[in-house]
Amino acid sequence: MKTGLRRFILVGVVALALGGGYLLGLRHDGHDHGKAVNGTEEKKGQYTCSMHPFILRDEPGSCPICGMALTPVKNGGSSAPNEEGITIDPITLQNMGVRTESVIKRNLERSIRTVGVVAMADERQYAVNTKIEGWVEQLHVDQLGQRVSKGQPLLSIYSPQLVAAQQEYLLAAANRQRLAGSSFPEIAAGSARLLEAARTRLSYWDISPEQLKQLERTGKPSKTLTLYSEHSGIVTSKKVLQGARVMAGEELLQIADLSTLWVNADIYEYELPWVKVGQPAEVDLPMLGRTIAGTIDYLFPALDNATRTVKARIVIDNRELAVKPAMFANVRIAAQTASSVLTIPITALLNSGNEQTVFVALGEGRFAPRPVTTGLRDEALIEVRSGLGEGESVVVSAQFMLDSESRLREALDKMTAPKATSSTPPAKADSQPLDDLFK
Repeated sequence: MKTGLRRFILVGVVALALGGGYLLGLRHDGHDHGKAVNGTEEKKGQYTCSMHPFILRDEPGSCPICGMALTPVKNGGSSAPNEEGITIDPITLQNMGVRTESVIKRNLERSIRTVGVVAMADERQYAVNTKIEGWVEQLHVDQLGQRVSKGQPLLSIYSPQLVAAQQEYLLAAANRQRLAGSSFPEIAAGSARLLEAARTRLSYWDISPEQLKQLERTGKPSKTLTLYSEHSGIVTSKKVLQGARVMAGEELLQIADLSTLWVNADIYEYELPWVKVGQPAEVDLPMLGRTIAGTIDYLFPALDNATRTVKARIVIDNRELAVKPAMFANVRIAAQTASSVLTIPITALLNSGNEQTVFVALGEGRFAPRPVTTGLRDEALIEVRSGLGEGESVVVSAQFMLDSESRLREALDKMTAPKATSSTPPAKADSQPLDDLFK
């Protein structure tokens, strides 16, 4: 039984081998319809759908997806020297919705819209501290947010060191007066130097000339030292209480002049070529329902790694004190203008990451991809620095379908191209007795 089964399988394998050899002979005889008479392979006509280019059929018919009539696949011809393209019939172009526009010279103007935050101007913030050690006898400014004027008293400090220094000054003044008429010039000059040293010491402790005159007039040391505001503004920080002991150099108050404020606006990387110092800007404050004119006075040198933006500092006038620090604002910057540059619509550009490409319309349904180099861009147009000439037409819609059509036909050309025949005969497979396959 086992021997009969082996013979039956052997007969089947031999029959399959003979049939395969016959079919292979038909493939290579003179009746092969895939070969031309001269031995080169003919390209068989194929049909595709204009809306679904990946559909390929060997004979006309309808698209299995959308039902549209299939159109012949045409080989891309040379539309210009060294420029390969594709040719598409008018019906397919109409179905695809292909539109073109001319490359023309024009002025590019950009209006940048962004957001910003109101901030206090750094150079208009001031710290109030004391240069002597003591106790706060009276706090004249005792509220955060309180307005102060230049020359207004802020606080009074009692300091034993200050009292001793005033007494030394009074003694030096009396000594100078007594020795002024001395017959020894050296003694008179020494008393004058001692008085000047005592006066300088008090001035270093912020004793004003008026206070010195009062000290000389009364002849009595003042128990306290009064600190006066050197600037007008708003108290933005208060770190001292009445009766507290303070040390020399300790910060007591902070005063900010809010008549001028900053708006820090975010500028994205691709917008930086349009923004320059000195450009005007409009700051819209939705909470106030008003727009304030400003000017860009500084661009920060570092890029924020989290937001990929650069801060543009805009100076605004706030003498009415209507705008408050930390408010949000909408900013519009009238950017610079690029004059008489070649431009195309942004919609014409295909950006693959490695290069930028447009499809150029060559007439009679012919289109060719062409790499370009671009520059500045506004909301709708982009500058072309190389790759196109004035007056040429570029595709501004359905170019993605043209791109897929071009790549598809390139792939078809590669697949249907005749393969080079090798002169080396194929190596013979290792012979093996047929009976051994069934052991």
